[in-house]
Amino acid sequence: MSRIDTVTNAQAGPRARLIFYFTARSLARLTGRAPERMLDPLRLYAHIPGLLRGYAALEQATAKLTTLDKRLRALAELKAAALVACEFCIDLGSQVARSSGLSDDELLALSSYRDSALFSVLDKLVLDYTVGMCRTPVEVPDELFAALRQHLSDAQLVELTRLIALENLRGRFNLALGVGAAGFSEGMVCAVPPRDDGMEGQLDTVTINHE
Repeated sequence: MSRIDTVTNAQAGPRARLIFYFTARSLARLTGRAPERMLDPLRLYAHIPGLLRGYAALEQATAKLTTLDKRLRALAELKAAALVACEFCIDLGSQVARSSGLSDDELLALSSYRDSALFSVLDKLVLDYTVGMCRTPVEVPDELFAALRQHLSDAQLVELTRLIALENLRGRFNLALGVGAAGFSEGMVCAVPPRDDGMEGQLDTVTINHE
């Protein structure tokens, strides 16, 4: 239960109801599920209709990005969700990751990805970048960024950076307002938040040893 009431369809204006409808349809297609609380974040944004419209446009633009491989996109978003520890985002992100081809074993190994043979060199670079971006303050060494540039174009790097930043926005908004899991991954494997991001003093060393 969120800390403030969500806006119902009866309370929402016609444009907000359209956003609710199309978002619910999109999420159902993406995840194969339509839990009752799937729109809770949007129903909170709807307290400020102009903000809801702007945020919906932001999400729509993000959904249309195609330069980054679906697997890398899913890894980055889900890892960011786990680091922020947003239950809603982990719940949704785990189901999206499955639809993008990640296995249950990979979801479970995400918290200790550096020690797992399930992830490629590029996977681990993307996950390192995600961890560095999710730190406060952000910690992305030049060596890590240079290693990523060997694999990704400028457009792909911009898309990756935006996805991680947006996932932080989603997660922190949801956590502060008490939005919990909706049930997208109910009865299925979910990624788990790491006990420790493991990055203290390790970013440069890990990046150099990836090859």
